[in-house]
Amino acid sequence: MDVSPSLTTRRFPEPVAALRLIKPITWFPPMWAYVCGVISSGASPVGQWWLVLLGVLLAGPIVCGMSQAANDWCDRHVDAINEPDRPIPSGRIPGRWGLWIALAMSALSLFVGWQLGPWGFAATVVGVLAAWAYSAEPVRLKRSGWWGPGLVGLSYETLPWVTGAAVLSAGAPRWEVLLVALLYGLGAHGIMTLNDFKALEGDRQMGVNSLPVTLGPRRAAQVACAVMAAPQAVVIALLALWDRPLHAAGVGLVLLLQFWAMRIMFRDPKAKAPWYNGTGVLLYVSGMMVAAFALRGLS
Repeated sequence: MDVSPSLTTRRFPEPVAALRLIKPITWFPPMWAYVCGVISSGASPVGQWWLVLLGVLLAGPIVCGMSQAANDWCDRHVDAINEPDRPIPSGRIPGRWGLWIALAMSALSLFVGWQLGPWGFAATVVGVLAAWAYSAEPVRLKRSGWWGPGLVGLSYETLPWVTGAAVLSAGAPRWEVLLVALLYGLGAHGIMTLNDFKALEGDRQMGVNSLPVTLGPRRAAQVACAVMAAPQAVVIALLALWDRPLHAAGVGLVLLLQFWAMRIMFRDPKAKAPWYNGTGVLLYVSGMMVAAFALRGLS
């Protein structure tokens, strides 16, 4: 079934549209998380800089870009309602090119992941499978407002963090690293829920049960913020317990600033969610880096 008659008017993708398909703006969180993993591992990057650079490229442009292409292909009918100017429904990525790009990038992800050794390759396999499980039938976990954002949060934050730590240390990360990475991945569920606000109408029409659809914008925003804040509070407590009071205070400060941003968003959740996704998320990932340096000091 064609999304738009314009899909047949072009044989090859527009280069700019192909770049937009893989959404460079989404690459930052997993790249940042991979660097957090490198730092928290306690291992020296000297002599291993190629593992750092290759891992950052894998986490961001390659795996994350692949997941965006796969999602846009699987969401082409929803996007025709929500955002008809996106590359696939607009016809700038014609025919089945969106699918071919996603599949080619999946293969590229596995090839690059293999260069990072067994830990890097295993994590890449998990990441590729998670991307398709989120978007594609028959699994399509994004239909659930709980499982979908949860999977993306773990894939964007926990998986690259653990990968960076494992690749640099050439072994399983310490349990403290795993715990903090897991907490930040769980908190990222809230970020993904706020990201769903922009697709509210299309999701409702296409039967995607995102939290903004099932709970309504105000209640969904409250749940998202609580899910983001609770793991950070646990991280603060852990850092204090591990005798890292300055780092605990740093994460506490960025959490307080998030509370300020949350109050602004609650005035009009549907309109302010995109603003919070810029402001609040920057604060959230800043706390991740503070925690990473605290963990490095524990090694």
